[in-house]
Amino acid sequence: MAVLLLGAGPGEIGTLAAVQSLPFLLLSIPFGLLADRTSRKRLMVTAEALRMLALLGVLAALLTNHLSIPLLAVLGFIGAVGTVGFSVAAPAIVPALVDREHLAKANGRLELARSAAFAAGPALGGALTSWAGASTAFVLAAMLSGSAVVLLLQLREPQRAAAAPRHPLLELRDGAHMVWRDKLLRPILLTAVAWNISWFVLQAAYVPYAVRKLGLSAGEVGMTLGAYGVGMMLGALLTSRIVARLPFGRAIQLGPAVSVLAALTMVATLAVPSGLLAALSFFLFGVGPIIWVITSTTLRQTVTPGAMLGRVSAIFLTVNTGARPIGAALGGLVGARWGEAACLLLALAGFVVQAWIIYASEVRVLERLPAPLV
Repeated sequence: MAVLLLGAGPGEIGTLAAVQSLPFLLLSIPFGLLADRTSRKRLMVTAEALRMLALLGVLAALLTNHLSIPLLAVLGFIGAVGTVGFSVAAPAIVPALVDREHLAKANGRLELARSAAFAAGPALGGALTSWAGASTAFVLAAMLSGSAVVLLLQLREPQRAAAAPRHPLLELRDGAHMVWRDKLLRPILLTAVAWNISWFVLQAAYVPYAVRKLGLSAGEVGMTLGAYGVGMMLGALLTSRIVARLPFGRAIQLGPAVSVLAALTMVATLAVPSGLLAALSFFLFGVGPIIWVITSTTLRQTVTPGAMLGRVSAIFLTVNTGARPIGAALGGLVGARWGEAACLLLALAGFVVQAWIIYASEVRVLERLPAPLV
């Protein structure tokens, strides 16, 4: 809408993207502390209502001809605040709603729904904007967000004992110590950091590489990227079967291993320029990491005490989000100096590192989920 209605260029689009990413860095930790102190259901409902209000704000500005890039930035920031609150509270509330034996399956179902939404949402939004105008797309988006609020209100969150009053910095310190000192959580965090940096190095180079070196059209580039969503959905469907057949530690390690295979497939296009190989690479990048997200989230929910789940989820979200601009900047620097091929090779090296971290960790000896902490 910013491009079609306001004529926004790369600078304005970059600014909008940056503004919408700020809440993840600024507010994940405060929301994590809040999630451990208050009702997680209430936080999720408030967060989703905030997203709905942001969508309604865009719709109102559109209908009254007051739409502008600064207003979009403000409303995008507000919507992203809601996304951060929801993203922190949701993983923290799941263990209270699902018994331990079904935790991996529940996370798999959640990730399947999320993957399907990520694949279908942009396509549906683009189609509606083309066929019936941007206002129609935002009406539907606001209605869907309102429906989510209604569904969330039906959750029955178990009561938690009230926590003793403590300084927020002490609460945060306890969460950070928990993550860093735990022999299972620390390698999961470091693996995720290495993966995110490598992924954004690859993202910085892929589109220009696909157009200039692989000779793909804009539509063909979109198709290769679409293979990522297909892989995510397949990975989400397969994870419960993988967890049932493999030792849990091996199931966690499978995702990073598939990421290395995906990176190798992309590097192979340097020798054999092929859009099909590129699509296969993105497909594997969808399958492996979604298996990782489901299994590692299940492990994190199990080994983290219930009273600290909000803080620990917030720490993971903040660190992972912070790793992304580092990867994007590194990819831009390397690509500008040595070309896109160097980015692909650097990304491959990073994916090898993330696999090495998790394969060298104590996760490898896990036969099943460890006993949950209270």
